[in-house]
Amino acid sequence: MKTPLLELYYFDSCPYCQRVLNIINELKIKVTYKDIHNDINEMHKLYYVTGRKTVPCLFINGDPMHESLDIINWLKANLETLEKTE
Repeated sequence: MKTPLLELYYFDSCPYCQRVLNIINELKIKVTYKDIHNDINEMHKLYYVTGRKTVPCLFINGDPMHESLDIINWLKANLETLEKTE
């Protein structure tokens, strides 16, 4: 199975984003980060694709997933197929 490409749209002061970021760090999962407060183009892309500006949003091979608990559960369930940082 091919390793999925993961992109996380987030911003630092969001508590739900922090939940997801903590799990990503704990599990050492390789993710590309898209901070929507530091890059307005990323916020526009998020809105264009999803119709929402809410974060966290994890794009899995280009398909968006919202809701921190759904993201966390997906990451844990698919851990064996995900690229690690170490």
